[in-house]
Amino acid sequence: MTGGYRADRLQEDALPEQPRLEHAWTEGSWLMAARKIDPEQGRAAVLAWCADPGVGRSVRATAVRFTLQELELQAPGRSVEVRVPPYGAVQVIEGPTHRRGTPPNVVELAPDSWLQLVVGDLTWAEAEETGQVSASGSRADLSAYLPLLRRP
Repeated sequence: MTGGYRADRLQEDALPEQPRLEHAWTEGSWLMAARKIDPEQGRAAVLAWCADPGVGRSVRATAVRFTLQELELQAPGRSVEVRVPPYGAVQVIEGPTHRRGTPPNVVELAPDSWLQLVVGDLTWAEAEETGQVSASGSRADLSAYLPLLRRP
């Protein structure tokens, strides 16, 4: 068989590590969510970014994903989608639930801008004024939830 998928062609160490999945029964259906980042590892990544915003991609990715996870805990819901490409996106804040297509309430920003908001180096108003955040929709204001963690 040529050109097809063959398991023996793959090298295990060449594949990215896949997160283990947790399953939960919610609202009459099964939800699958990626395993959460360990809080110690997440805080360490945020502290590393605070010490040097030029940290490597994997540290920045962990810091962003951990803080998005923390935002989910602080503002549960599914009415606003927060996007920090290329590292992650979450749905937060109680209100009308979005299920398909482009959500009506979207917040999108760069990883460093997100982390500046998270640690209090940047306010929501400053981020909007300087164009560091793109927010659309009546609920797309995260100022009540930021900063999540204070810079040491």
